[in-house]
Amino acid sequence: MKADQTQRKLGVAVRHYRERLGISQEAFADKVSMHRTYYSAIERGEKNPTLRTLVRIAEGLGIHLAEILAEAGL
Repeated sequence: MKADQTQRKLGVAVRHYRERLGISQEAFADKVSMHRTYYSAIERGEKNPTLRTLVRIAEGLGIHLAEILAEAGL
């Protein structure tokens, strides 16, 4: 699987969990102390977040990182 496909799948999974919380991208980015445009780029699969960033996102979503990876099929 190519890196850009992986990033897109990861972004879709993150968006799925965020939307289940009913929170906007901007509000969620604030919650996890991340710039709104950077977070948005992660959801669009345009950025390759670090493991630390992914853990921060998972914690903000109230789930384990493994759940995001499983949702993304990774």
